[in-house]
Amino acid sequence: MEKVSYYPGCSLEGTARDYSESIHAVCQELGIGLDELADWSCCGASSAHSIDHGASIDLPRRNLVIADRAGRDLVVPCPLCYNRLKVAEKDAASGERRVRIWDLANYMGREEVLNIIKGKVTKPLAGIRAVCYYGCMSSRPPKITDADDCENPMSMDRILACLGAEVVPWSYKTDCCGASHAIPRQDLVFELVGRLYQRAVAAGANCIAVSCQMCQANLDMYQDKINQAMRTDYYLPVLYFTELMGLAMGHRDVSTWFSRHFVDPTALLTQAGLAP
Repeated sequence: MEKVSYYPGCSLEGTARDYSESIHAVCQELGIGLDELADWSCCGASSAHSIDHGASIDLPRRNLVIADRAGRDLVVPCPLCYNRLKVAEKDAASGERRVRIWDLANYMGREEVLNIIKGKVTKPLAGIRAVCYYGCMSSRPPKITDADDCENPMSMDRILACLGAEVVPWSYKTDCCGASHAIPRQDLVFELVGRLYQRAVAAGANCIAVSCQMCQANLDMYQDKINQAMRTDYYLPVLYFTELMGLAMGHRDVSTWFSRHFVDPTALLTQAGLAP
């Protein structure tokens, strides 16, 4: 496989280390070389666009300049970072050369990568019934992301199907989880996320697969509090698709990744005969 430039973003070095470690692990298994951008900096995703428009463009643009010098396609696991990098790309002068920017799930969901994934599965994920939740930043708005499937993205669906999981159809793949409003408007996030639990269970899912660390945090960290607030008893593990890839490939570090989750997936994995 080709070597690509890699922009991890700030959260993958902190709260989303499980996502980061599982990405590096499965890419190594697949032979994908991740060349982290030298001296990359924050893209300003969380707040710059609401404070200073110039900074919100200049911050991601700096990283694009570095990627351009590297000359390789740029893979981005964080949908918020991906969206801001695409905004900066669109703001660039017409005709200015840029390397291609990939959302990680879309990069992994290409046919040539799927064929490699299939060959690495040693532990098919039978018993996993997952809804794929993409959140609202990797595909929308399509005039920024260039997504041709902005209302019904399929990359994670294709990956999980390759892993032997049952991918459950639902209509809430790109609904917003409230993102960073979990701090100033927790009530709003609880309502949005509670609705996602309700619809995932109604669809017959026993877990939720995600590709965004902000979505994972909102759906995983507050599940107990949302149950208390809404008098429900949802228990839905919220798993990164790269963790599920590692599980299906029998990677030795899967237990470490899952141990950092608030909603422990052990019972689900044991019931499915997949406990690492």
